Amino acid sequence: LIDALKGTHLWAEKYDRDQKDIFAIQDDITREIIEALQVKLTEGEQARIWSRGTENTKAHEKALESLEHFRRFNPDNVILCRKKAEEALALDPNYPFAVALLAWSHLIEVWNGWSKSPGESMKKAVELAKKTVELDDNYEGGHAILGSVYLIQKQWEKAVEEGERAVELSPSGADANGILGITLSYVGRPKEAISLLEKAIRLNPSSPNWLYHNLGRAQILVGNYREAITSFKRVIEKNPKHIPASFFLIVAYSLSNQDKEAKIQVEEYLKQRPSANIESWKKRSTFKNETDTDLFVNALRKAGFPETPPLPVPEKPSIAVLPFANISGDPKEDYLSDGITEQIITALSKTPKLFVIARNSVFTYKGKPVMVQQVGKDLGVRYVLEGSVQKSGDRIRITAQLIDAKTGNHLWAEKFDRDLKDIFAIQDEITKKIITSVHVKLTEGEQGRLYAKGTANLDAYLKASEASWYLRQSTKEGLLKAKQLAEDAIALDPNYPSAYNTLGMFYGISIWLGMSKSPADSLKRAIELSQKAIALDKSFAAAHVALGYWLTMARQYDKAISEGERAMALEPGSADVIQNYAMILTYAGRFEEAIPLFREALRLNPMPTNSYYRHFGLTLREAGHYEEAIAVTRKAIDREPNDLLANVGMTVHYTYAGRMEQARMAAKEVLRINAAFSADKFGKVIPMKDPAVTVRIVEALKKAGLK
Repeated sequence: LIDALKGTHLWAEKYDRDQKDIFAIQDDITREIIEALQVKLTEGEQARIWSRGTENTKAHEKALESLEHFRRFNPDNVILCRKKAEEALALDPNYPFAVALLAWSHLIEVWNGWSKSPGESMKKAVELAKKTVELDDNYEGGHAILGSVYLIQKQWEKAVEEGERAVELSPSGADANGILGITLSYVGRPKEAISLLEKAIRLNPSSPNWLYHNLGRAQILVGNYREAITSFKRVIEKNPKHIPASFFLIVAYSLSNQDKEAKIQVEEYLKQRPSANIESWKKRSTFKNETDTDLFVNALRKAGFPETPPLPVPEKPSIAVLPFANISGDPKEDYLSDGITEQIITALSKTPKLFVIARNSVFTYKGKPVMVQQVGKDLGVRYVLEGSVQKSGDRIRITAQLIDAKTGNHLWAEKFDRDLKDIFAIQDEITKKIITSVHVKLTEGEQGRLYAKGTANLDAYLKASEASWYLRQSTKEGLLKAKQLAEDAIALDPNYPSAYNTLGMFYGISIWLGMSKSPADSLKRAIELSQKAIALDKSFAAAHVALGYWLTMARQYDKAISEGERAMALEPGSADVIQNYAMILTYAGRFEEAIPLFREALRLNPMPTNSYYRHFGLTLREAGHYEEAIAVTRKAIDREPNDLLANVGMTVHYTYAGRMEQARMAAKEVLRINAAFSADKFGKVIPMKDPAVTVRIVEALKKAGLK
């Protein structure tokens, strides 16, 4: 081995072998040369030890790859480290170096809070560390990993003992010296730690990053903050994703009073680890002396590092209604602002599609200046509604604005000026308008305004809105709940079109789910209720398209299409109207016309109900697009596994696609949801204009195992 710049010889060796197996000789000599190069160029003397315990060159190569991934110190590379170590052990199950690396891959996840199951990861690390020592008690790497296990378990004396044993076995081993240095930094001996870590850096020609980031942490403990910053920056320059160095750099900046840099570093770190927090780090901290832990914790707090884990944002739209500010100048008027806040919270809480933060939590912000984005983090919500109330003489002004807490963008804002005659009527009116706007922006799209039409009664509106949500679950329990709510809404306001239309949908959908004892009577009732809604409001597009759907089920296709076209003319931008009209066309056999309408409806409604996916899947299937039909219907089942109609549809999709194993599995799901399901009875409900289509559907269901 020659230094090309200086021309000096660094290493030379001669190999004499009996020529029995040329390939074995090649492997043997290759491994020895690689080892010699590592000693001279990258790892120092410890490289000679790593190949000990295996004759398998491939296993050794896999282990070296594992080590390279491990030293990058981020979650993704630790997973790759584990994979390569396992590959090495598949080639040689008793290779100590590979067993130690596998142990490290589990231990480092626990140490840094990366493991999803810390208890299980720790158990594996302990077992593997002990196995390494059992395989070769003279291998310093086994004692080093076992000492690190003891350190995390806070068995400090044992940790030091194993670390010293590792150095005794390999006095010139960089890793053994470095790992003992780490242990000493945690047990209150930082000066000795620095000495060992600096020695390890001298012993290892490549000076890996882990030595410098641990040196930096020890330098913090002796008050050498600027030297620590230099150590961490050296690591980050070589590996910007090095998480420990990025974390401890925050502490070093904070302790050296470089507050601006510390806060910037916090922001950068949280981009990599958004769930990081002081509470979880403190639990994992292995410092023997509490004063050392406090030093780091106080520095992190000073830098603005999160104290606790961020609250998880729920899957459904989440919202916090902040106390509306009383800007009338008279504290006695707080009852107005508090009253409207509480009413909005109560009303929103009746919307199953929303996750609403409780009153007690939001009222802690009353009278305080707030940052909306911080509120979102504190409460774990995506959206914040805030506003103000101002009374002047016999007039009242209420403002409200809906804000995306993640981006800070305003989604909606409105101002309401009213004469102060009946404060409760005003509260009802404005609450209803605000709730409608929230529904439009967050849950329903523009069709959310349809439920608000035709009633001034806030409670009736809320019940009808809630009923529509339960209807769309397409379950027996949801349907019965929707019926009761729709009837309650009608009792509160007998002239509310949306309530009648919703009740009509109960009767129609009950036929599909096999709940109706008399499908003919239920269909008749559905038609009558949609007609009642239209009689109350001829411009009510949702009622026209619902009537069209029920007329389709009555096999009156021309009348059905006419009602659908009427609805489209009234509400051309309504996603619900478009998708229901598309379904009317589907039953009439006009599949290719229906497909683009479904795509448009899905674009208009960012959070579609299951019926969109079920209906679109059916249309795609009958048009011959089986795989897309499967993918679309899967979305409905993933959202609601007990959706009977989606599972029925999926059974047919798989059968048409020739995927019979999956078809039979889907059929089992149908029977799980409804053990009495009958393919023949279901066929009688399907309102396809072409009877041959219905026959084919029923045959597909039977082929999959449904009777």
